[in-house]
Formats: sequence, C-alpha cells, structure tokens
Amino acid sequence: MTDASPTDATSTDAERRARPHRARLLATLRVQYPDALADRGYRLLHPETGDRYTGDRRHLVAACRSVANFALGALADGPDWCVPAAEHGLAFLREAHRSDDGGYRLVVTADGDPIDRTRSAYGHAFVLLAYARAADAGIDGAREGIAATHALIEERFRDDAGLLRSDCDAEWTEVEPYRGQNANMHACEAYLAAYEATGEDRYLDRARRIAEAIAVDLASETRGLLWEHYTPEWEHDFGYNADEPRHQFRPPGYQPGHHAEWAKLLALLDRYDAEEPAASIDGADIDWYDRARELFDVAVDRGWAENGFVYTHAADGSPLVEDRYGWALAEAIGAAAALAERAATRGDADAAERFRRWHRRFAVRTDLYRGPAGVWYEKRLPSDAEGDLVAPEPPGVEPDYHPAGAFFESWRSVRRTP
Repeated sequence: MTDASPTDATSTDAERRARPHRARLLATLRVQYPDALADRGYRLLHPETGDRYTGDRRHLVAACRSVANFALGALADGPDWCVPAAEHGLAFLREAHRSDDGGYRLVVTADGDPIDRTRSAYGHAFVLLAYARAADAGIDGAREGIAATHALIEERFRDDAGLLRSDCDAEWTEVEPYRGQNANMHACEAYLAAYEATGEDRYLDRARRIAEAIAVDLASETRGLLWEHYTPEWEHDFGYNADEPRHQFRPPGYQPGHHAEWAKLLALLDRYDAEEPAASIDGADIDWYDRARELFDVAVDRGWAENGFVYTHAADGSPLVEDRYGWALAEAIGAAAALAERAATRGDADAAERFRRWHRRFAVRTDLYRGPAGVWYEKRLPSDAEGDLVAPEPPGVEPDYHPAGAFFESWRSVRRTP
C-alpha cells in the first residue's frame, strides 16, 4: 500500500525534483551493498576505510535497520539486489535473533548463539519496522511477520497506559522500573510503516495513540518540550541518568533530534488522517500539522548550530552536550521534507517554501558527516575538542538507516507535492 507512488496531482516537475533524493538514497545503499552482507546477517562498515568492523557480534537493531534500508531501495525502484539483500537480513532475524518464545535476542553471534538475551522494547519496535518495510516491498512472509510482531508487542510490552514498557530479561521480567519516549517513538514509526504496508487501520490507530500520549499529552507538562525518561506510572523522571550526560541512548536533557524526528512522524499522521473520514479517526481533534510545526521550530531554534544539532539542551534552551550526531541532521531532513509537502497540500505556500529552505540548508551539511568510504560518522565533537569526527563503536546499530530514511522521505514527499 506504499504511498511512494505519485498521486494524480503529482506533476512531471515533481518527478524531476524528486530524482536527486532517490539518487542519494540509492548511493547510500550502494555503499552498503555487497560489503555489509556477511555470510550470516550484516556487518557495519567503517566510515573512514569502508572495512567491515571486526568481531562476531550481531545487534538486533542494526539488522532490522539494514532490512528496512534495502526494502526502501526496492520501494524506490532501486537495483535488483535490494530485495534479496533485505531477505538476507530477514532470514537472520528469524534464524538467529528470534527465540522459541517469539521474542528477539538483542545481541547474538553470527551462528545465532546469544550474547545478550535482553528483550528490548526499542529493539522489538525495529523488528516491526523491518517486517513492515519488507512487506511494503513485496517480500514473501513479511506481512505475517507484521501481525506476529504486533501481537507480541501487545502481549509483552504494552502497559496499562497503552504505551510500551521498557527492556525485559529472557523471562520477560522488566529489567528496571523505567519508561522511555525513545522506544515509543520508534514504535510509532513502525506502526506507521505497518499501516503503509497493509492499509490496516489498527496500526494507524496505535501510531496515533502513542503520538498523542508522548508528543501531546506528556509534552503539555513540560511546556511543549519532549522529555525522554519516565517512571512506570509515566511521571517525568528528571533525574534519570543525570550523571551520564553523553549516554548514547538515554541522556538527560531535551534532544533536538528527537523533536525533529517526532515532527516528521506527526507530519505523516497528518498526511494519512487527511485521507481518512474524520468520523473514523480516534482523536480527530488533534492538529498533527500544527504540533509538528511546533516541534520542528523547537528543534531548530534550540538545537541548530550550522554544522548540526546539539545533542541535548536544558529546559531554558542552554546546551548541555554540544556533540552533533549525524542521525539528528538526517531526521531534520526528513521532517523538513514531510512538512513542506503537508504545507503545500494545505495551500500554505509560504510555509512550504520555508521548510524547503530548511531542507536545503540541512542537505548541504551532510558532507560534514559522510566519511571517505561514503558511510556516515556517528557524530562530530564540538569544534574545540580534539578528534572532531567519531566513528560508531562495534557492534553498532547504525548502517546509515537515518540518512537512507531521510532521502526516501524527501523523495516520496516531493513526489506527493501538488
């Protein structure tokens, strides 16, 4: 059901303008193929040399992201190898990461021996995304994988608030009393992709529920800003990881990159809700577009620093950690593209042009993060720190999924623009 195909309103000019974005997506995938494919699963590539990272560890999130990447290439009518490259990763997910109880181990060896048996809510959101993108690309068995993973998430991770709880051990006991917006954000992303692949409203409903709770209701308690960490009762936990400001996944403070990422997701909700009869929409009174604009503006007003986004800032907007992660720039590219399409579709030419200017401004900075081998570095350190560029640490979770997604969203958003 993918909406990557042009609508009746799409002009030949829109197709022409979309081509560079498709070219960037396929260039990203060509860097990964075939070198990132191992005998079993995938290996990350070093941005400086293009060499495979050594070691035998395979991370669930990296595998799922690689599947999603190659599936996006197929959706963009990319090279013939996109589908078998995605199938290669799906086979490893099923044979190595999946356990007998249906859950997925977080880290395994190439032979499928478990290294970390954690059942990660974040990781399972990406399992759903992998199946959704694969199903949208027409890969056999992937649609059944969507349904099975959705059922697993509902049974094992959904809490009384209708959101995802946190990580569990191999017996499905929670590891710590914690709730996080990050896992829920990626679950929202995965449910949107599941809706795109199947057209089933239940997946769109789940995306709406998560978005309303995280990006609207909880954010209303922090002046519209998105806090990352919560108690099991979904109360803001402002002291969580206060002594780990550079934590890769759970830092204290507000993250501009996640504000941009949510802006993109809410723009997609606005897109799909515009296609649904209002009477059938639960929570139809929410203006996703206006909220997406607010989050985008927060990201750029508080986080943009010309060579990227600061990692985190305090409630007053002062920077906490000024490292610039590549993923945040990529998500801002996707957000600007989706918002430009929504603004144009709504007839707001001035706003559409504003988002296009931001899109161009972000896009020209991507060379600051792309290494000589074509793979993105993880981040740039502040200009006064030694060792400006930082490569991912193995086993790593980033096979350029964020750039691939940004270029794909840019391509399909431009094609949809009236």
